[in-house]
Parts: sequence; C-alpha cells; structure tokens
Amino acid sequence: MADFVFGMNQSLDGYVDVDHQEFAAGPALFRHWIEYVRSLTGSVYGRRMYEVMRYWDEDRPEWSAEEREFAAAWRRQPKWVVSRSLKSVGPNATLVSDDMEAVIRGLKARLAGEIAVAGPELAGSLTNLGLIDEYRLYFHPIVLGRGKPFFAGPRPPLRLVSADPVGEDTIRLTYAPA
Repeated sequence: MADFVFGMNQSLDGYVDVDHQEFAAGPALFRHWIEYVRSLTGSVYGRRMYEVMRYWDEDRPEWSAEEREFAAAWRRQPKWVVSRSLKSVGPNATLVSDDMEAVIRGLKARLAGEIAVAGPELAGSLTNLGLIDEYRLYFHPIVLGRGKPFFAGPRPPLRLVSADPVGEDTIRLTYAPA
C-alpha cells in the first residue's frame, strides 16, 4: 500500500511560493530534493504545480550537473495530474479529470512506496478524503506575508513525528494525522 506525502517549502508565516522564487535551494537542500525524487514511486500533481514542474521536461544549456540530475529523476517517475481544465499532459504523466478519489484510492491500494502530493489545493482535497499519510513542512527563514498557505483549509489534527535540519538553513517538520 502506498503512502501519500504532502511536503513543500514554506515561509515562517506559513505561505508557500508556488513559483519557487522565494525558496532558492542551497547545494545541500537541492541534493535532498534530488534524492527524494529518486526515491518516489510517483507524484500526484494539481494543475498549477504540474505546470510549474514542467520546467524540468526539457534540458536547458545553462543547467548545472545537479539540475540535470534532478530533471532525469523527475522525468523517470510516473505522474498523475488532477485537472479538469487540462486536455493533455506531458511524458510519463496521466491526466486525472474524473473521479479523482477513485483514482487516488486505486493508486494507494495497488502501489507500494511513497507518492508525493504536489500542490496545497490538491493536498487539501486529499486531506478532506483522509488520504494524506504524512505532511512535511520545509521551513525557510523568510517571511512572505502573502501567498498560498500550506494548508488550503482548516489544519487537520496532527501529531509531530520528527524535526530535522535539511540543507543550509531549512528545517523539516514531519507530521502524521492524529
């Protein structure tokens, strides 16, 4: 049975920057993300996060070796994109436009390992269905004062599982549903 994990970079005041402009990863944090993506069984994306991540679909000449490594890991993993507005998705991705709950429950039942949930609105929907197994909040020492909150709705009851430094200036708090 697969575990669904929602994790994102966030500011000290609880906002995520979906375009990742405010959360530039240092070398250690970027290495963490490379290894994490390599370890995944797959990812479930909301439309907006999928569109942001499509950046990694095509190599760019200015990329470093680490960026190429991340892109290769991202491209290899299966992706499910939940959207009613998209008509098609890119390589190694499946569009989920109808009965999201049945599709996600099916993935959970038939796959093993960890499946990342990408996007606060999608995570909110899956939280309401009781399908998120773990929340990983990657706090950065910045205050945005605006944006999308990590939790798209009321925060579910949670219990702290761990607190770990990740990279140069980030701490990851891991929670499970209480």
